[in-house]
Amino acid sequence: MQTNIFFTADHHFGHANIIKFSERPFESMEEMNEQLIKRWNEKIGKDDTVYHLGDVSLGKPDFTKEILDRLNGKIHLIKGNHEYSALRVPERFEWIKDYHELYVEDESHKIGKQKIMLFHYAMRTWNGSHHGTWQLYGHSHGTLLDDEMSLSIDVGVDCHNFYPVSYEEIKELMKKKKWTPPFAPRN
Repeated sequence: MQTNIFFTADHHFGHANIIKFSERPFESMEEMNEQLIKRWNEKIGKDDTVYHLGDVSLGKPDFTKEILDRLNGKIHLIKGNHEYSALRVPERFEWIKDYHELYVEDESHKIGKQKIMLFHYAMRTWNGSHHGTWQLYGHSHGTLLDDEMSLSIDVGVDCHNFYPVSYEEIKELMKKKKWTPPFAPRN
């Protein structure tokens, strides 16, 4: 099953200091910007669906528009805490929301679809977390330890070699978790 749905966060286009703050392996902001665009477009086609979980750019609105115009895909934006410029080019996004509850058709799932909570920030619990709903987030740039008992994952570029992550890749990562339903009947 190929869904052509991707998730990502925390590009921080135009933010030179993020290289130092997040120990990114780039010599300059320009190199970082170009590598992030290249890696995005290597995975994402023009008709693919992308959920960006915030902090697209810290550059000025014109700069941000130029970057967004170079990125493939139909981009849905979940607002982060650095969206001044992205919010000034709303026409580039399919929609812009604070958070979103997404259902992905998946015939291998027991009910035929996977529910996913999309939010810029990591949560310890969320709508449906006790029933197998996933939570994808950004913001932390890989500084939070992954909780193997929680169906949540940081989809920020700092955690995935500066690439977006496909639904299939997220599904494989979730299979490695040790989560069990907290209210399952006991024998």
